[in-house]
Amino acid sequence: MNKKENNACAFRTSIGGQALIEGIMMRGPEKQAIVVRDQERKLVEKVEELRFIKDRYPVLGLPLIRGTVNFLASMVSGVKALMYSAEFYPDEESAQPSKLDLWLEKHFSDKKLESLIITLAVILGVGLSVFLFMVLPTLATGGILYFFPGFPLWGRNVVEGVLKVAIFILYLAVCSRQSDIYRVFQYHGAEHKTIFCYEAGLPLTVENVRSQPKHHPRCGTSFLFVVICVSIIVSGIFFGFFPMTNPFLRTLVHLLLLPLVVGITYEFNRWVGRHSQEGGLARLLSAPGMWLQNFTTNEPDDSMIECAIRSLELVLPQEKGKDVW
Repeated sequence: MNKKENNACAFRTSIGGQALIEGIMMRGPEKQAIVVRDQERKLVEKVEELRFIKDRYPVLGLPLIRGTVNFLASMVSGVKALMYSAEFYPDEESAQPSKLDLWLEKHFSDKKLESLIITLAVILGVGLSVFLFMVLPTLATGGILYFFPGFPLWGRNVVEGVLKVAIFILYLAVCSRQSDIYRVFQYHGAEHKTIFCYEAGLPLTVENVRSQPKHHPRCGTSFLFVVICVSIIVSGIFFGFFPMTNPFLRTLVHLLLLPLVVGITYEFNRWVGRHSQEGGLARLLSAPGMWLQNFTTNEPDDSMIECAIRSLELVLPQEKGKDVW
């Protein structure tokens, strides 16, 4: 079997995953599984039944709305999974609880404390992304009009867009050079390869998974890149009809448009993910995001592939075809 045949896609699955600290989370149509390799090199499994908010509130499952809902839900579940995997590799330097830790343990139950930490982590994560990829470029380009009052507004929109993309690429490049992150990105590669192997209809073995590509069109890296690109287009159209030069007003507009941007990106990624392996326009549109995965995916070792295979097996639906994209 040659590599081209090996990578042939029999179908596209809705199952997705996330790399963790020495582990992988897989999320299927019915279950979520976390598999972590502990310090004794044993696989530790945690499986949970999924409950979707759209089942209780169908309106949240409508196109454009479901994108923001799913994005926030994935951030919450991702932070929970990261916290769980981190418990297997505690920081030796912080073994003794600090005064803040003792105060929090005294005033909050374990469940409330976990909810508080997750909420803060999500807020900080979203806040950092908004600052780096929206606020910073907007404030930076504000200096253009200060020093060059005659600079055209369309030119500022272009410069602002270029800055957003440049900061995003620089951010990924810096992260990819961190030694601790390198292993996480190896697990990221294992996740992609395993899903590709499953989509190709091949038995889930280490040998079959190893030969699969590490870049996947439905990766979160591609999603974030498309968010930035869509925000450039949407804000460019808005500011074309409603010109604004005040950097603070422009930042506020970017924030107000963010749910729409995420909603459009989600629908775009669904379409690209469904058609990218057919070639043509979908493959062309997915190419930049696939290239950026050079920063966020590394070749895994066999132990990482074993972890990915097990986590995928745990979320496979009982009813064949229920996970078809």
